[in-house]
Amino acid sequence: MRLWSRATAIRRRMLCLWLLLLGFALVTLALSDLFSRDRDHSRDKPGPPRRPLLQRIPSPPDLELIVESRDPALELGVDVAPLKSLQEDELLFVPSVQGTKSAPQKKGSYKVLMPGTSKGTAVPGTLAHGEMGKAVRLHLDGLEKDMEQAAVQKYGFNEVVSERISLHRRLPETRHPECFGEQYSESLPSASVVICFHDEAWSTLLRTVHSVLDTAPRQYLQEVLLVDDLSQHGHLKTVLSEYVSHLDGVRLIRSTRRLGAGGCRTLGAARAAGEVLVFMDSHCECQKGWLEPLLERVAQDRTTVVSPIMDVIDWQTFRYNATQWPVRGVFDWRLDFYWESNPQLEDKDPEKAVRPVRSPALGGEVVAIDRHFFQSVGAYDPGMLLWGAEHIELSIRVWSCGGSMEVVPCSRVAHLNRHHLPYHFPDQDLLQRNKIRIAATWMDAYKKIFYRRETLAHFIRQSESPNITERMRLKRSLGCRNFHWFLTTVYPQLYIPQDRPALSGELYSVGTGGCADYPHGQGLQGGNMSIVPCSGTGSQHCDLNSEGEVRWGPMGALCLDTKGDRVVLSPCPTHRPTASRLQWKFIKLSGQLVHQQSQLCLEAVKEGGLLQSSPREANIYPSTGGLFLRQCTHHPRQQWHFEQVVAPKGA
Repeated sequence: MRLWSRATAIRRRMLCLWLLLLGFALVTLALSDLFSRDRDHSRDKPGPPRRPLLQRIPSPPDLELIVESRDPALELGVDVAPLKSLQEDELLFVPSVQGTKSAPQKKGSYKVLMPGTSKGTAVPGTLAHGEMGKAVRLHLDGLEKDMEQAAVQKYGFNEVVSERISLHRRLPETRHPECFGEQYSESLPSASVVICFHDEAWSTLLRTVHSVLDTAPRQYLQEVLLVDDLSQHGHLKTVLSEYVSHLDGVRLIRSTRRLGAGGCRTLGAARAAGEVLVFMDSHCECQKGWLEPLLERVAQDRTTVVSPIMDVIDWQTFRYNATQWPVRGVFDWRLDFYWESNPQLEDKDPEKAVRPVRSPALGGEVVAIDRHFFQSVGAYDPGMLLWGAEHIELSIRVWSCGGSMEVVPCSRVAHLNRHHLPYHFPDQDLLQRNKIRIAATWMDAYKKIFYRRETLAHFIRQSESPNITERMRLKRSLGCRNFHWFLTTVYPQLYIPQDRPALSGELYSVGTGGCADYPHGQGLQGGNMSIVPCSGTGSQHCDLNSEGEVRWGPMGALCLDTKGDRVVLSPCPTHRPTASRLQWKFIKLSGQLVHQQSQLCLEAVKEGGLLQSSPREANIYPSTGGLFLRQCTHHPRQQWHFEQVVAPKGA
């Protein structure tokens, strides 16, 4: 009995100690939140609650007003009419409360729950007082890391870090000094900034909005249109409506069905009042003076579509990284977009440092376009699904149908690049269907090059065809040029593969059973080749052309080269004869690929393997794997096949 009483007493003490530790942790959280809010209020303008994880309490009716979508403003004309698919939907529209520039204070209608406070967590109860604070700090650090990982999984970036940053932070000045002497017209056109979002994080969405409001001159900024593409997250419901209603010049439109990036932007454009549409992603931050250069260039030529220099916000630290000028937008034969550094454009002349540069394509992060030209050229293709490649389609169409595209160097906007993994990109089938639609509408006979490098798209195309009747009618009515004109006039730098039979495809090694590959992420400067399992996706495609070059990858901008005895990739020549060190000859009978300058043969070595092309060299030269030049023998490691995964038929 006495032992039982003593055990009960010990358990009670342990329980009391656990409760004490838990209370200490809660008080620490509350005090740190209080102090951080005090600092925020002392530094910044009034802002929204951080991480509004909301539980609804009975409240007044929501602020949204139902607006029928059968609105003349949604019609773009009988011939084009890219918004017909939206006519059967209802729109939810939230007007702003004009004259109230401050954000709403937290009202009694919502209960804000800080993460980690809604659940009790066990903390060891056998620590001395000196170790208690350390244990709590370690426990909180662990909770924070878990929160950061969850945020990256959910949004593709570290939302926990984002919440600690002011909604009104200023980016460091990175414009060229000549930009400060630029004079702009006093009668620039008005702009509507259209920001589409779907389940965006609270802090990044609101920072985007405030960044526009804080940097765009009010005499040119007609409005900011927030277009909600059927978000499901609770903080983007009524609490966002209430917050936006207190922002002067900001309107919120909600779609009652998922439209995707193109449809959402087209919807915003249909309700915009500004002369120029500025489409902006929902996780951007603007430099001071970003808007005027864009409006000036569009005002000079209403068929010109422009983009700022897109700087980069790190997904993990939220640090700002300036992009080096000059830069332009391009795409490859897989219809994937890249921002490409263009050293050929570099010049010591300071006037050229502020001059816009023609760009074969523009990214979807920030694009400015005349509203009437946008409508007349067909808006965004309503047949594009969700998001992915819609900016490639618009780029080809603008150039082919009478417009042009430029990057304006005196305008800079930073874009938050999402972490590739584990953030989920669009469903690959949907993305490939968008690319198929582009190929069918715009690429003419050149679409065979695309299908050889996107085999999934080829197999999807085998079983179904896109309905492009309306877009082909639009193409004819606008008198658009063909893709050959685009390649020769707008984008002559894009190498056109020859794809000769038995001399193009995956470069398969008989001796290793793998394919030559170039590690993703090494960029267009070149690097070591490797031997990996064959992908069968077209991503390992290469082409031995009539010049003797082995062109690698979907852009064909890198050539098989040598560095000592190692085989590497280096940039291909553009407007000069091919150097002998870049020339190769394929001997079909033996399957050997011979380097013309050295007369040595290409040999494959797997990771951790040995070079064993001859008895004298056996079991020496330990290697990390890759491609090497060796004396020609009949060893299987020197036998190669060019294997085309697919062979598209028809033009």
